[in-house]
Amino acid sequence: MYVCLCNGVTSQMVAEAVAAGASTTKDVAQACGAGADCGRCRCTIRAILDSMAAQRSPHRS
Repeated sequence: MYVCLCNGVTSQMVAEAVAAGASTTKDVAQACGAGADCGRCRCTIRAILDSMAAQRSPHRS
């Protein structure tokens, strides 16, 4: 699915940037261009960042 229409960036491309170390929307913008222009996609990028961070962190009981 396209996350950033301005730069044609998909959710997979954002996920790859996060997997490579991007941890903020600014990092993602520098890595793949998503969120670098109009900014409408930053909420979606933040949701991807949060989701991937939750998947990496150990589950607590």
